[in-house]
Amino acid sequence: MEFLEIIELIFIVSAIIVFILTKVNIPSLVGFLTAGILIGPSSLGLVGNSHNIEIIAEIGVVLLLFSIGIEFSLKKLLRIKKIVFGGGLLQVFITTFFVFLISFYFFKNIKISIFLSFLISLSSTAVILKILTEKGELDTPQGRTMVGILIFQDLFVVVIMLLIPILAGGDITFKEIFLKIFKAGLIILFVMVGSRFVFPYFLHQIVKTKSRELFIITLIVICLGIAILTSYAGLSLALGAFLAGLIISESEYAHQALSDIIPFKESFMGLFFVSVGMLMNLSFVYKNFFIIFLGLCIVVLIKILALLIIGYLLNLSQRVSIITAFSLSQVGEFSFVLAFSGKSSNLISDDIYQIILSITVITMILSPFMINLSYKISENLSISNFLKNFYKKSKDTDDTKSLKKTDHIIIIGFGLNGKNLAKILKELNIPYVILEMNSVTVTEMKKRGEPIYFGDGTSIEVLKHLGIDKARAVVVAISDPSATRRIVSIIRKENNSVYILVRTRYVAEIEDLKKLGATEVIPEEFETSIELSARVLKYYHFPTNVILDMAEKLRKDSYKVLRKTNVPKHSLYDHSFALKELEIDSYLVTNRCSLLDRSIKELEIRKKTNVTIIAIKRDENLIVNPNPDFRFSENDLVIFVGKGSDINKAVAYFNEVCGVECKI
Repeated sequence: MEFLEIIELIFIVSAIIVFILTKVNIPSLVGFLTAGILIGPSSLGLVGNSHNIEIIAEIGVVLLLFSIGIEFSLKKLLRIKKIVFGGGLLQVFITTFFVFLISFYFFKNIKISIFLSFLISLSSTAVILKILTEKGELDTPQGRTMVGILIFQDLFVVVIMLLIPILAGGDITFKEIFLKIFKAGLIILFVMVGSRFVFPYFLHQIVKTKSRELFIITLIVICLGIAILTSYAGLSLALGAFLAGLIISESEYAHQALSDIIPFKESFMGLFFVSVGMLMNLSFVYKNFFIIFLGLCIVVLIKILALLIIGYLLNLSQRVSIITAFSLSQVGEFSFVLAFSGKSSNLISDDIYQIILSITVITMILSPFMINLSYKISENLSISNFLKNFYKKSKDTDDTKSLKKTDHIIIIGFGLNGKNLAKILKELNIPYVILEMNSVTVTEMKKRGEPIYFGDGTSIEVLKHLGIDKARAVVVAISDPSATRRIVSIIRKENNSVYILVRTRYVAEIEDLKKLGATEVIPEEFETSIELSARVLKYYHFPTNVILDMAEKLRKDSYKVLRKTNVPKHSLYDHSFALKELEIDSYLVTNRCSLLDRSIKELEIRKKTNVTIIAIKRDENLIVNPNPDFRFSENDLVIFVGKGSDINKAVAYFNEVCGVECKI
């Protein structure tokens, strides 16, 4: 069968299966894997040789990691260095330790046991990042934890590749090991320096040509070029692509690059998961079902246990630890490459190779279901006394026991929205406390005097310590949709009268959040659209009350219904030309200004400038249409209307009366 015919067949079968499965809410990832198993050599045999597909699939993984790198940025990576080098190292060590003990019990071979323990310690970067991106949880606490651990695993692949010849009995010198590590470090240094000084300038020159085709080609050259460089140094292609994405993320063209690369990524990623499914030998699974099932259970349980321990050691919350543990319980795609290398080096037999492949494919298929299951388990186990005591380790969370506030506001999440709200509340002397799960942020903000505490908002105990029963309002401003729903539900059960304001990303989440007890829900995407609409209407000089009325009608009924407003739209627009030349400005009367104690009539403002004073703001009072005998006082804000030229004349007149010391 010709190569293009194979590609066409794969897409047709994949489209049909994915369409059917999505109708019953099964993720597309499972559909692609199922399609691969169905048309593979061991099933219907529609595709006999999957070698070419594997090549295209590898490009898919590269493009996926490239796009994730663009979204991630070096700044985010540096913020999770504790998870990368702490959590990642612990995960690999604990997993390999337990797997080694069990493998040695079965095989009685140290080399095979070490090799298998390394393979099992790896999780699927492609699967996890795809799911996190689709769920919009890449920047959540569990998302950052998973990404950090996965990055370390990808780096650890270099070590495993170096160990394979040694374990297989081959000769490898210390010099060769040093050279490979040196080359890897050199390439990473090149990426760091290039992202700061070289590539932004290079991309700027490309963009100046105004050729979209050239821009896309340049992105692909950077992505594949750095991926190939890293592979020469002993690193994986996928890790190189991730580093290439980090380079682009530091430039001002990151968003455009991401939008241009997404169509390529989605197409190749589908082929990747199809090729993974093709590798599975159904007849071998059938004949060795018990062994594979036993191995599958052991692998999943060991990885979950290891990650729960890591969650405790990293001081993660119970919820984040459970979600991370179940999500990373599969075996990764790099295990295919390593297993094939081990088989080629005669380190493992063909049967062991097939067992590894079978377990890997099955765990990948189960991944979406395991992730969904982890959220339910984390909620159901929130009442478990054992887990409460196990994860109750954070000193910052315990400190909230001494908190005795009433009629205060609780801010959950200290990102941009939380910081801006806290700044306003502080200026207005409104009592508030902050709950944040980023320990670095908590430490920094505490030094600045913020009433901030470390803890998980989904924990009833933490919310009680923050005084949820006596709080006046709660603002939930986190990026985790599932955690947001859980938090709202808990708060409403604990305090039936508290005002709950929730920030969410999408309009589709409003109804669910309101049913759970949210008083108001602010969807970012919709508020942005309202602001854009209001700005356009204001530019066309629509009356302010009409703009506000339209915005309010958009917000009603959970943003779903836009009722028609009885506003003479055409007449408003047609007559807006009459308002185009009018401007409104203001002038502040200072203590050094000669306007003090002088009246509007005395100054002859209308006669000399052609502007009309429409209001005076004095302290908290607004005096509309002041009479001619009105006399100015210090700090009065004079609001006047007129043509642009007359406005300038009025400001100049006020300055002349007041002297140069007086300011607008």
